[in-house]
Amino acid sequence: MTSAQPFPDLRLVSRAHRRLEPLHSHVYFAPELEERLTAAGLRPGRMAYFAGRAAAMGAVGPGVVTATFYNFAPEVVARHIPCAWTLAAPEQVLDARHAAARASLTRLLGDGVAPETAELADLLQEACAALTPEGRPLYAAHADLPWPADPVLQLWHGVSLLREHRGDGHVAALLRSGLSGLEALVTHTITGRGFTRPAAQASRGWSDEEWDAATAALTWRGLVADGALTEDGVRLRTAVERETDELSAAPFAALGAERAERVGELARVLTGRVLANGAFPAGLLAGR
Repeated sequence: MTSAQPFPDLRLVSRAHRRLEPLHSHVYFAPELEERLTAAGLRPGRMAYFAGRAAAMGAVGPGVVTATFYNFAPEVVARHIPCAWTLAAPEQVLDARHAAARASLTRLLGDGVAPETAELADLLQEACAALTPEGRPLYAAHADLPWPADPVLQLWHGVSLLREHRGDGHVAALLRSGLSGLEALVTHTITGRGFTRPAAQASRGWSDEEWDAATAALTWRGLVADGALTEDGVRLRTAVERETDELSAAPFAALGAERAERVGELARVLTGRVLANGAFPAGLLAGR
């Protein structure tokens, strides 16, 4: 007789995070974000992204943004931070970002999803109560912000907390693996589960020469060969993802199996609506 699957089941953890992620990350591609942030004084493009995501930490410098975001080219970050804070204070940026998130989610979710939105927001608020800030700088900064009163923003804030908490843990796992930010991006892109290479380079600011040099270094380490991950490379990426799941399992353990499954189901419904309504541009993500 086999033993029961322990909870939290890391497959459930991974699946729930994948389903929740677009409810946060869609905002970086929403026209509402650039509209609100440029109205607040920022320049369009990467400045809006860097300042919008970093604003919860205050008027930090480029080193902090590069360290916490992990896989962006440092010189690209330095073109926009700290200049952004001379154009708009972090508090203004946060207000504009929240307004953009509410507007974009309302547009993408459409009518008839209020019960699911409120139910998922309530579950996420309870789940986030299990999170702790130690070693999680981006999560900790966003956790210091008050929970919004509006259900749509409650949903977005809860998803954002889970996303940044998991992201901080993912960075810790990557550091343990010995992968730099660029190497992590290259290896993840090779798996076919994230950005396409052109999208990754364009959004993260890496040149062809830098990308090829990172690929050569990974090849020398025996992690990449002929444009694919080797067995060692697959093992390393698998270990990183497993550790990331382990480090992000606490909120689902706090909810228990039944309600954690409910989070995944609600997220599937709402994310399906967001994706169907064109949240992400064509050609951004690989097919897998």
